[in-house]
Amino acid sequence: MGQNKQLQLVTFQLAGEEYGVDILKVHEIKRLKEIGITYVPRAPEFVEGVINLRGDVIPIIDLGKRFGLDNQKSDKETRIIVVKQDEKYIGLTVDRVNEVLNVEEEVIEEPPPEISQIDSFFISGIANYEERLVIVLDINNILSPREDAEISKSTR
Repeated sequence: MGQNKQLQLVTFQLAGEEYGVDILKVHEIKRLKEIGITYVPRAPEFVEGVINLRGDVIPIIDLGKRFGLDNQKSDKETRIIVVKQDEKYIGLTVDRVNEVLNVEEEVIEEPPPEISQIDSFFISGIANYEERLVIVLDINNILSPREDAEISKSTR
């Protein structure tokens, strides 16, 4: 019998929906209130600014703005999830981090086009897990190569 492959997802809330990212892409999670974000002029609208994380300058992406969702006000639950996109780190602001879920890869399905308010370009699948639907993000598509270059240029 073959072993079902497990995937660990860090799940979080954003504009009332539950999302997940592969835990292997997550570098760390920080409280927004504990971090000083430096504003960057001429950066794309969804870039809140940059932070200095142990000597590395990391762009902070407002994930709600990135996806064109209704913007939530930040509060004590707001977190920055620092993820690795290709060879760079980016920070993603989310409304709240929920938990780490262990799911079998077979419960992750192709997303139907009408399932989410966000562009399917950002989604790698939908985890149908214990009566919950968790939208699994494709971290490598959060920024296009052009946007990545634009942000790198504005944060130098």
